[in-house]
Amino acid sequence: MNFLKLFLVALAPVLNTLFIAIIGAVLALDNIGILTKNAKKHLNIIVYFVFTPALLYSSLAKTITLKSLIMLWFMPLNILLRYIIGTTLAWILTKITRVPRHLHGLVMGCCAAGNLGSLPLIIVPAICKGRSHPFGDVDSCYHKGLAFTSLTMAVGHIYAWSIVYNILRIYTPKTMVVKFDESTKFEEINNPKNLSICSIRALTPIKEESLSNGHIDQLQVECKVIDGQEKVVEKPNIMKHLKILGDKIKLKELFAPALWGSMFGVIIGIVPQFRKLLVGQSAPLHVVQTSIVMLGEACIPSMILLVGANLLKGLKGLGNKVPLVVGIIVVMYIALPAIGICIVKGAAHFRLINSDPLYQFVLLLHYVVPPAVSISTMTQLLGVGQSECSLIMFATYSSAPLLLTLWCTVFMWLVL
Repeated sequence: MNFLKLFLVALAPVLNTLFIAIIGAVLALDNIGILTKNAKKHLNIIVYFVFTPALLYSSLAKTITLKSLIMLWFMPLNILLRYIIGTTLAWILTKITRVPRHLHGLVMGCCAAGNLGSLPLIIVPAICKGRSHPFGDVDSCYHKGLAFTSLTMAVGHIYAWSIVYNILRIYTPKTMVVKFDESTKFEEINNPKNLSICSIRALTPIKEESLSNGHIDQLQVECKVIDGQEKVVEKPNIMKHLKILGDKIKLKELFAPALWGSMFGVIIGIVPQFRKLLVGQSAPLHVVQTSIVMLGEACIPSMILLVGANLLKGLKGLGNKVPLVVGIIVVMYIALPAIGICIVKGAAHFRLINSDPLYQFVLLLHYVVPPAVSISTMTQLLGVGQSECSLIMFATYSSAPLLLTLWCTVFMWLVL
């Protein structure tokens, strides 16, 4: 196929995504008022706890088998390489552009974690359903593409919450809070006035009020003067140390609802007895599978609507962040795809991966998608870099219709 026809094949799914995102932006306008702040919050919760795990479970249970899982061993490694390379390039970018330290984690996260969930799950099946797609039989292409992108989504989500979330946490400024008396509210300890009060007077034993408020690390201590005598700070016991360790590790993020959905989907897919029980019209419990599939189908449009609604914030506050935004676009749409081509074609040359053009196309697609939507959720949970995240999302997703389409065209041309 010539380059123009491949470009038109790649353009259709990108335009579909853009159209839904525009609807989300319109619904979030103040004079429309449908996707308000509270509405987005509740929809985000539903997507996180219901739609995403349902989608991952239904897709993996239907498409993944033990044989295909073994054949796709390179995919998790490929995604991990994308995270490592993206983080390294982002670290170099922060040094060049002199980004404030509290935004280093955001820049690294945006460059490391691509949207490996909704976009591949839209683009690849849509290409397979196209009239002139280059990947052979429509049904075979669609089912294989769904298996590839479902596993991509599951692995990408695990990496995002286990790697990127902790990178963001490391660079999130730790806030310490001080209480002076019963009538005084907690205030930040880095306030110079508060520091002077605490430094010139004696302190009572420090009491740890709460080490975790949602997902934001805080240390609340009480500072009180008694008879001008200094007290020794009380040492926390073993249980408090364990609580601190648990809060720092954030194990519950690794076992997010999406991970449970992925685990159950893989188990159902690779165990023949479970698969016969749930998957297929003749399965005794196919009603359960059908219900979960219906819930999962609402995930992608909901996520894209939220992306469009959140992009409105990016229209404001560009200011002096132009070098940073341009640098991120260069990393995500020039450097990463070029490196990805070298990795995937090198793996194919040394026969580390099979010669299936669709499989190679999905591997290449990992390196060109814009930042993951979950990063926006992480910034809200941690309370840092929310406006900058919206700006980065707006710039990268606005560039996607042209740049992502061009790279998809180049990738199809390379693998055929």
